[in-house]
Amino acid sequence: MDNRHKASVVLDPAFAVAPVDRRLFGSFVEHMGRCVYGGIYDPGHPSADEHGLRTDVIDLVRELGVSVVRYPGGNFVSSYRWEDGIGPVADRPRRLNLAWRCLETNEFGLGEFMTWARLAVVEPMMTVNLGTRGVAEACDMIEYCNHPGGTALSDLRRKHGSADPYDIKLWCLGNEMDGPWQVGQKTAAEYGRIAAETGKAMRIVDPSIELVAAGSSNSQMPTFGDWEATLLEHAYDQVDYLSLHHYFDPANQDRDSFLASGTVMDRFIDDVVSTCDHIGAKRRSRKKIKLSFDEWNVWYQSRFTEPGDREWIESPPLIEDDYDATDAVVVGDLLITLLRHADRVSIANQAQLVNVIAPIRTAPDGPAWRQSIFHPFALTSRLARGTVLRTETAGPRHETPRHGEVPTLSTTATHDAATGQTVLFAVNRAEHPVELAVDARALSGVRLAEHLTIAEDDPTAINTPADPDRVGPRRLPPSVMDNGRCLVRLPALSWNALRLSEEKE
Repeated sequence: MDNRHKASVVLDPAFAVAPVDRRLFGSFVEHMGRCVYGGIYDPGHPSADEHGLRTDVIDLVRELGVSVVRYPGGNFVSSYRWEDGIGPVADRPRRLNLAWRCLETNEFGLGEFMTWARLAVVEPMMTVNLGTRGVAEACDMIEYCNHPGGTALSDLRRKHGSADPYDIKLWCLGNEMDGPWQVGQKTAAEYGRIAAETGKAMRIVDPSIELVAAGSSNSQMPTFGDWEATLLEHAYDQVDYLSLHHYFDPANQDRDSFLASGTVMDRFIDDVVSTCDHIGAKRRSRKKIKLSFDEWNVWYQSRFTEPGDREWIESPPLIEDDYDATDAVVVGDLLITLLRHADRVSIANQAQLVNVIAPIRTAPDGPAWRQSIFHPFALTSRLARGTVLRTETAGPRHETPRHGEVPTLSTTATHDAATGQTVLFAVNRAEHPVELAVDARALSGVRLAEHLTIAEDDPTAINTPADPDRVGPRRLPPSVMDNGRCLVRLPALSWNALRLSEEKE
């Protein structure tokens, strides 16, 4: 086997990056397409509970291992009146959803989302409208949600059936405010000022909250870099996190470049960290701004047609992409990249959760099923515990048309001192197997207990209602460790999780 097919990695718990933050395994629910209506909420479905929530979807959300869910947008939030979604459903107004050119019934709103979040066992991450609204409306919303009682809005929440505060800790200050598609688009200075003033006022209502400022819509925006620096000049002291958004499109690039998407995410994170720390240094601040990568996923975006002059109807299907085995490998690689940056990226939300570029799909009056990208997310969420380790990987590199030379393998590892379990996550981006030499001598007395992989002979295979398990994880025979070392064969175009456990297991 030549050197193009060989690699090595060293695992040592002494080389720690940061603890694994469970908020890295977040998702996103927006009033877009069939994510809410026909996705998580479908009163007419056979699986619906007394709240109209699809219990088959809730079961899959729990299996997926989602920790935190961002709501209600997204572009939708920039023209949203949060008050439309509270109180008796029969009294709620129908509105135009300006972001996605459809009708919003407001049958599902704040209270319904909080009920769903409790049943799905996820932490809510709420977004306020800084497109068409501002400080007063954000303060009203947090008073309604988090104040115990004795005021008009907190007592209104109690009247609506929630005696206890929702106690929502994570709040996003708007969404993609530099985007020309955004209702209420702003300059960086305009947004920085309103974000700072809104955050300051919201903290008066509830000092315990955490605030996320909206970064540039993506790294290809002409505003990128200057946007982050300018808004932080205004809002550095008021916010805890800066958001990043990025989608990776398989349809407008070659396969080798698409498989190297993790290198793009890696550079993006490094660039934003540099900007945050530059502004912190200018301000002589000891505070470190953390990152919230609160929209990321594979998205066949070049195929998406904007709504245009479509008729105003309720919940039209939008971007219900089918994901194949290659997409699953890339999603697994993006999760590896997020974990490698766990010292600065504390929150991440795969967008979106159901139907809309989602790991979970549903059929009207039919089943819910797992897309291929469901599996690397669910397994990483389940297995990544304890502390992220800095992996020392040596191995081949190869040329890609879009990104130049990239590593053939992408790796990270986590170590849980409490259980003695270490998990090595590895993606092989090459169309041939790679033999990986694992050196775990620093982890005394361990064996390779399990090798899980996602790899298909047909990289275009997808899951469907008729064949929902066509693409999924499978177990490979674990290699035998000799004095803390072993050789592992990573299949071509594969995502892998190697679970090392103490010998007593």
